[in-house]
Amino acid sequence: QVQLVESGGGLVQPGESLRLSCGVTGFTFNEYAMNWYRQAPGKERELVAAISTNGAFSRYADSVKGRFTISRDNGKNTVYLQMNNLKPEDTAVYYCNVFIFGRDAWGQGTQVTVSS
Repeated sequence: QVQLVESGGGLVQPGESLRLSCGVTGFTFNEYAMNWYRQAPGKERELVAAISTNGAFSRYADSVKGRFTISRDNGKNTVYLQMNNLKPEDTAVYYCNVFIFGRDAWGQGTQVTVSS
């Protein structure tokens, strides 16, 4: 059974940092690209960052380029999202995602709130 569990969200002030983690079980982690999405209230879920199987390649939404960094530790079956210089518009529920067995699998999400 595929399981993704996010952690690390919270309430921070503008300009501060957070690191999200997503631990996975139920599949061979190092064989799948991983993604972080987010969904703000009243908005569609959007792709924030993606990383290849070995971590050599990554891509980002324009809105987070230069501020967010996705990484993975295949030995720990964990993908991370380092978020620096957070802005109020980054406020959202952040989800870990993998496309596996012909469908999207999601974690439960972790809330990130950026507010002064």
